[in-house]
Amino acid sequence: MDVRQKRNKVLGERVVKALESRNMDAYYAETKEEAVKKALEWIPEGSTINMGGSSSVHECGLIDAICSGNYNFCDRDKASTQEEKQEIARAAFSCDWFLGSVNAMSEDGVFINIDGNANRVAAYAFGPKNVLLIVGMNKVVKTQEDAMSRARNEAAPVNAQRFGIDTPCSKAGSCFDCKSPECICCQILVTRFSRQKGRFKIILVDENLGF
Repeated sequence: MDVRQKRNKVLGERVVKALESRNMDAYYAETKEEAVKKALEWIPEGSTINMGGSSSVHECGLIDAICSGNYNFCDRDKASTQEEKQEIARAAFSCDWFLGSVNAMSEDGVFINIDGNANRVAAYAFGPKNVLLIVGMNKVVKTQEDAMSRARNEAAPVNAQRFGIDTPCSKAGSCFDCKSPECICCQILVTRFSRQKGRFKIILVDENLGF
């Protein structure tokens, strides 16, 4: 174990305890493979699964594992029309498991998510029976203020660029608090506690995942 891994492990274990103090289940995985194994231990076969547009979930290999397993995965990427895509997004509110990540997380377990269409943050806030988040340690920052800054000035510009969205941040690389017609920061969700114990299940991974 190198020094970076040692640092991430002790920090990750501290963040796990912080998340548990917020009524959430949490686990620290040293590898993507371990993260997928833990996720599948939590998700029963036959579950109905939905998700937003999380790169982290794809990058760790969880979607591949679900698609090759006995699960009812509602894949909006396979929708043939915009109407079908919207129907799948709305179905998230009654699913067993909603998969995603965060734009940033503070060391004390508060996490920030920014959304343009708001289907992802809406599902995090209410609806799905369980929300499972895959969070690379690259997204863990010191404070809630740092998390907000990372979400707006790093994650949002990158996501605007990868989706080809015409916003000031996609051109200049940081947030301008814009009111652009294609604004990607329409809804900002701060999650600090889960009233339903264990509804959030969070796997921290010692990998650079997502943006």
